[in-house]
Amino acid sequence: MRISVSSDMDEPVARSLVAALRERGHEVHPHGALRPDGDPQWAVCSEVAAREVADGTADQAVVCCWTGTGASIAANKVPGVRAALCTDAYTADGARRWNDANVLALSLRLTSEPLLTEILDAWFAGEPSPDAEDRQNVDRVRLLDHGKARM
Repeated sequence: MRISVSSDMDEPVARSLVAALRERGHEVHPHGALRPDGDPQWAVCSEVAAREVADGTADQAVVCCWTGTGASIAANKVPGVRAALCTDAYTADGARRWNDANVLALSLRLTSEPLLTEILDAWFAGEPSPDAEDRQNVDRVRLLDHGKARM
C-alpha cells in the first residue's frame, strides 16, 4: 500500500511511524519535517499528504502534529478525505469500520511506540462496514465534500 506520511516535527515517534510502515511492507511518501525539503507547517504538510490520498497517488495517509488536532483539521479540508484523530486502537478500528477513514491522524505528544503499534494494528486490520446505515453516513460525508448536503 502507498502511504503518505506527514509530520510538523521530526520526533522519535514520527520516525518510528515511518519505520513501522516500511517494516509492514508499505511504500512511504514522507512530507513536512520528515524530508529535507519539506515544509514542516502542520497545515501545509497535512494538506499535501491528504491531497495524495484524494488524487489517488497514495492509498492512505498518516498525518501528525503535536496534538494531532491541527493535522486532522487540515486533512479533513481536502474533499474526499476522512481523517480520524486516533489515540487508541479501539478508536482506530472504529474509524476504519464505521467512518471508512482513509487518513489516520496521530498526536506526537500522546503516542508512545507501543501505542503506535496497537493503533497501526487496529487501523490496518479494520475494514469498512458493509452495514447500510454506516454506508449512508459515509455517503452523506461525500456529499458534504461537494457542498451537496441534503436534508
